[in-house]
Amino acid sequence: MIEVSVHHGDVDRAFPVLKKIIQREGRWVKMKKQYHEKKSEKRAKKKAEARKKRRYQQARIKQRYSI
Repeated sequence: MIEVSVHHGDVDRAFPVLKKIIQREGRWVKMKKQYHEKKSEKRAKKKAEARKKRRYQQARIKQRYSI
């Protein structure tokens, strides 16, 4: 567990210290990789969602008219 002491409510000074500690431990790279996404990956994910949505809508239409 990481602890950073804040004196007199000065969070602005404590935040850079926290970032530096996280970088030393190597967690910064893991966090960055976890949330960063390339543009091409975003596009692929968006297309996949659109395909999924279209298939779902088509299945509902078929189900509605097959009765």
